[in-house]
Amino acid sequence: MRYGTQVFFQKRVPGAYDSDTGNYEEDKIQETLKYASVMDTQTKMLKLVYGSIKQGSLTLHIRNHYKEKFDYIRIGEKIYKVDYTRKLRTKQTFIVSEVA
Repeated sequence: MRYGTQVFFQKRVPGAYDSDTGNYEEDKIQETLKYASVMDTQTKMLKLVYGSIKQGSLTLHIRNHYKEKFDYIRIGEKIYKVDYTRKLRTKQTFIVSEVA
């Protein structure tokens, strides 16, 4: 298995309150880079997770476990949400679907 694709775990950080203007600053996105093995999700697994075939679903494998909280995963320019995750002994698996 080749872990050659860059994936970014994204966490939204709410903007701070500015007491001078009375407004909140814009939210910031904090990203953490990991390398993963990325492949299309198998039809059998699609039926198990979603109950039907869902287009744009991917399976990611990363070495070790990702322990930080995150909101989304970015691969290239596309943003994905995690639908299913499984922690194995030496890696973690995510089944993700594209956010519209």
